[in-house]
Amino acid sequence: MPDVTSLDNGFLRGRQWLRAHPLAFDGALALAVLACMVTGSFADPHGSPNGPTFGDRTPDPSSVLLMVLGAAALVLRRRNPLAVLAFTGGVTLIELIADDRPAPVAMSAVVALYTVASRTDRPTTWRVGLATMTVLTGAAMLFGPTPWYAQENLGVFAWTGMAAAAGDAVRSRRAFVDAIRERAERAERTRDEEARRRVAEERLRIARDLHDVVAHHIALVNVQAGVAAHVMDKRPDQAKEALAHVREASRSALNELRATVGLLRQSGDPEAPTEPAPGLAVLDELLATFRNAGLPVELARVSADDAVPLRFQPGGAPTALRLPAAVDLAAYRIIQEALTNVQKHAGPDAKAEVSVVRVGRTVEITVLDNGTPQPGAPTDGGGHGLIGMRERVTALRGTLTAAPRYGGGFRVQAILPATARTGEDT
Repeated sequence: MPDVTSLDNGFLRGRQWLRAHPLAFDGALALAVLACMVTGSFADPHGSPNGPTFGDRTPDPSSVLLMVLGAAALVLRRRNPLAVLAFTGGVTLIELIADDRPAPVAMSAVVALYTVASRTDRPTTWRVGLATMTVLTGAAMLFGPTPWYAQENLGVFAWTGMAAAAGDAVRSRRAFVDAIRERAERAERTRDEEARRRVAEERLRIARDLHDVVAHHIALVNVQAGVAAHVMDKRPDQAKEALAHVREASRSALNELRATVGLLRQSGDPEAPTEPAPGLAVLDELLATFRNAGLPVELARVSADDAVPLRFQPGGAPTALRLPAAVDLAAYRIIQEALTNVQKHAGPDAKAEVSVVRVGRTVEITVLDNGTPQPGAPTDGGGHGLIGMRERVTALRGTLTAAPRYGGGFRVQAILPATARTGEDT
């Protein structure tokens, strides 16, 4: 028993070869139509009282010539379907008018009409199909040797009508399949674009976190190392304290880098980060690192029910704000980056003020300093730090203002939504 799989594979290979060589298929179809027409020309529908007979008549040479011409024209049916239909219809019309016993040349016109219906639109199919049926059926009824209601005449009408209907059905199915394929390809492209967009957003977010972590802690390490080098000989106790701050800052940097890089691990990898992302709950610890580095920082923060900002001196205990996780992290990173810029660019005598104020459904984060910009400071809003802050605020649909203050210093203000958009508890 033959293998079904091998038969299916052979059938598929044959279909693919025929699609790649349409002219060969049309040539084979033309030969098959010619064989059917020649075979049918030997049949006499009225050969005996009992029904049709075969072999009682032979086709005339002119009929054979017309059958050959009609079949040969089908080889070009894909290139110019309307012209092939006109030619085969004319050949059929000549046979119906000139011969007392017409051969079935109409088969070539039927195949040509099917091709027109399958490769053009529906209005064209209706117009051309009605014209072909009318002309050929009328010629058979008017010039045929049989009465107008004979089955041969009705057969011409039926075959031309079925050819037009079948061709239109094939065209409709092909259009439906193409539409489904196009929709699937469009959906696949959309999925790929969405995946690329999400990868780019995640890469950008991780880059922002890495920049914030590295810039903050390296700036503190640089300041404390400078202090230690300056007082190493005269005040070793202060140098030891500065080196302790360097060690603490470097340890914090390593921990945050480990947590950030851990996000790149696969789901089953070990040592995934378990610590929560930093937020305003640990804002005091962040400010303490700057104060230890020699930057005086004052803090003001209000609760969700308070309308007036409360000012705290260094070391105070501000009231905690409850914010969505994304907003909480963004607020922390904005304060961290803004104070890092103050530490790096505002000069040795600069002071900073930080305020976190809840106003309705928004929270306002403001960082002010009174420093003098040093050479290389991003006074025009340049630099990766300010770009990262803008990207964070834009992602949360907030607003950011970063510009020099009138009379000296710099001002960074971010307004973020204080409530979650998906029902997250605030």
